Amino acid sequence: MTVVEFNHYSVMLHETIEQLNINPDGIYVDGTLGGGGHAYEVCSRLKNGHFYGIDQDDAAIAAASARLQPFGDKVTVIRNNYVNAVEALREYGVTGVDGIVLDLGVSSYQLDTEDRGFSYRFDAPLDMRMDQRKSRTAADIVNGYRQTLTARDIVNNYSEMELYHIIRDYGEDPFAKNIAKHIVKNRADKPIETTFELNEIIKAAVPAKMRQNGHPSKQTFQAIRIECNQELEVLKKALDELIDLLNPGGRFCIITFHSLEDRIVKNAFRRNENPCTCPPEFPVCVCGKVSKGKVITRKPILPSVEELEVNSRSKSAKLRVFEKK
Repeated sequence: MTVVEFNHYSVMLHETIEQLNINPDGIYVDGTLGGGGHAYEVCSRLKNGHFYGIDQDDAAIAAASARLQPFGDKVTVIRNNYVNAVEALREYGVTGVDGIVLDLGVSSYQLDTEDRGFSYRFDAPLDMRMDQRKSRTAADIVNGYRQTLTARDIVNNYSEMELYHIIRDYGEDPFAKNIAKHIVKNRADKPIETTFELNEIIKAAVPAKMRQNGHPSKQTFQAIRIECNQELEVLKKALDELIDLLNPGGRFCIITFHSLEDRIVKNAFRRNENPCTCPPEFPVCVCGKVSKGKVITRKPILPSVEELEVNSRSKSAKLRVFEKK
């Protein structure tokens, strides 16, 4: 097993910090703490304010805690999923914050640590869980607690149609149907246990001439990871609650890396800005729904040319910002 230092390039770091409009005496939350890159820059601008960092990954918690140690009691690190942020912060007496950051990218550490099973580049057990605390038992699977599943469970237990849908929808792979078919055919002989076993199956399902456009497993691995960690469901559930957590003038900065994520964020921000459900022909609003704020970024902020040169993983990133009324 190769273990690498926790290293996650903080995508659009300067743009995010600028958009937060940091109040030195404010309260700030990073719901995807990672290695603490965004967090460090926020904390360095605080005077009497406080920072709360949330992550579900043990390695991230350890790395960020060490990195933020110079800021002492201005920092609180919480082991949790950001979907539970409101409840977790309430335990610390926090009912309103001045800024929130979510960086939805997978960290370099997670991708480059072989035994996490996130990457098609290393031969490792199929895992892909961001929170490895969660147990996986037969009872869990039977009872449908999908949040406890590993990538291995998904690959070996989902029906062909379920696999097809997640590879098509989350991976946007044009060969999703054939990949799902090959997975089901191969697992009939023996369970699929490792990333390289899955690689070979995917490779056989993709026409040779199409394998020139990047690694054939990239989109399928992304799809399985999203399903394994219920990433889109978590995002959908968390957005409105996190907007409600903001104090007046507080800002919510979200960096996405996938078109489905970006669409969810864009729609949630627009809905919170203009929640009226009255028919367009009504002269005045009668539904009574009130705007919670405004979308700062009509179009998403994209990585600079300079950033793309030093970090190719940022090429699909988009930053969107919402300000509470």
